[in-house]
Amino acid sequence: MPRSVVVSAGSSGYVQNISIGPHLLLADEPSDSGGNDGGPNPYELLLAALGACTSITVRMYAERRLWPLQGMQVRLTFSRIHAADCAECDTKKGMVNRIDIEISFQGDLSENQRERLMEIANNCPVHRTLASETQIQTRLTETIASLPAEASAE
Repeated sequence: MPRSVVVSAGSSGYVQNISIGPHLLLADEPSDSGGNDGGPNPYELLLAALGACTSITVRMYAERRLWPLQGMQVRLTFSRIHAADCAECDTKKGMVNRIDIEISFQGDLSENQRERLMEIANNCPVHRTLASETQIQTRLTETIASLPAEASAE
């Protein structure tokens, strides 16, 4: 069953304390955006989630088929581009969010295996979530009594 993600903000600055089960992470904005660069920014965390899911999904697929995948690297970048400059986009006005992914495989894989692993990479669950319609419902709950102790990012 998925665990809840809890994000807590202190009274100042942009550092966010993220709790996922027993795991603690920090998020922040870079210095040039007013933060202290105490952790990845939210878009970097999004890219990390996509990259991790891509790599895990490919690894699982290769292991089930006993393919000689020895390692892989997934490099991701986020940008916003003018819709008019995007030949493959349906939207032609305004800006479009774009994620570029570069994948490299290590191992004695055939060309057909590499091509199939690229297909699998483009079908990981997080990729499918980002590429599909997603509803986000936000609601106000009772005020929290006290915030957890802030992690230091300074």
